Amino acid sequence: MSATIILMPVLGGIFGSSGPSSAIETVVQWGVVAISLLTGLASMGCGIFVIHYLLTLPMRRAERARLFLDLLEGALNRGQSAEAMIVSVAQSHDRMLGARFHLLAAHIEGGLRLGAALEKVPRFLPPPIAAMLLAGERLGDLRRVLPACREILRERPEAVRSAVHYMLLVALFISPAALAMVSLTAIFVIPRFREVAASFSAPPWPPALFLFGHVSWVVGSEIVLLLFLVLITALYLGGPRSAGWFSCADRIAWLIPWKRKRLLQTFSAMLAVLLDGGVPEAEAVRLAGECTVNKVSRRRSERVVARLQQGTKLDEAVRDFDDGDEFHWRLANAIHSRGGFLSALRGWHEALNARAFLEEEATAHAVTTGLVIFNGLVVGLITIAMFGLLVGMLKATLAST
Repeated sequence: MSATIILMPVLGGIFGSSGPSSAIETVVQWGVVAISLLTGLASMGCGIFVIHYLLTLPMRRAERARLFLDLLEGALNRGQSAEAMIVSVAQSHDRMLGARFHLLAAHIEGGLRLGAALEKVPRFLPPPIAAMLLAGERLGDLRRVLPACREILRERPEAVRSAVHYMLLVALFISPAALAMVSLTAIFVIPRFREVAASFSAPPWPPALFLFGHVSWVVGSEIVLLLFLVLITALYLGGPRSAGWFSCADRIAWLIPWKRKRLLQTFSAMLAVLLDGGVPEAEAVRLAGECTVNKVSRRRSERVVARLQQGTKLDEAVRDFDDGDEFHWRLANAIHSRGGFLSALRGWHEALNARAFLEEEATAHAVTTGLVIFNGLVVGLITIAMFGLLVGMLKATLAST
């Protein structure tokens, strides 16, 4: 709006009937127009780039982890060690894996093993993937944990990504715009309308009375809603490590249905890998709990270990990890399977993943719809109140005449 106001006199001078007084003025005016247009286009381009960069950040993080796993699997199949592969790729100066990969290679060149180097560069891989690779190193065969890592890094369906991205756009643009409009209206418009209505002795409508008496609550609710959306956006963009920003983040993650399903999937997949590798049940449960990188999951896995030490069977002991009976039933069937635990549980892991994606998509749609409806109600309330005052003033004017 401000750019249009500034450009209108310039455009009028250029294209008006009187025309500029000299060629120099014409060049200057056209230069102002060109600079303004270029500035606007550059700002728009920068905004689009920032939006694209932020929205694709979690996907690029997961893609980098999948690429690393592919390189790792290829090296192990060739008989090459993980450390040698990392140093070799780093020497090629390929930037696809990011700067943290080269920092990881530097630690390995300094004499560290893969697990110790990953602990030195904690932001290179998602925490569950790094914990799984560390467990595979202890197991003596990294290839065993790669299928479980890939199950965790399963790509979101297009519908889920679209729903989440639309929710983030609403949080980053529509909600701030609504807050700015409501705040400016409450500060500058509503007091003036009240003064004019008082001078006309016009009785306000009930919506106007409600708005005048609760305008601070309306603005406050918009501010709280915006802060909540900013927090959600920061957690989404921060990825798995954003859970370390809050002391209660692990508890909240366990209470969110789709995150709890993914934690259960991580625990089950890693437990299956360790059991197939011949690790004792108690140690396998403990390591699987550590791979979830969640305090609630770790405490529940410790309860499972305690029951195992008391002589309880594994399929009964896992009831202390999952509140339902499905994990118990799936694990009981997997014990009698001939193809191994991971193969027997793979179908359940895929079902957990699908249900988690469905719940995440439904929640994103519900939040977005609720935001639009709430902002619409606030705007509608302000509009009805203002028009009610105008109608009251018109009635008072007609009555006086």
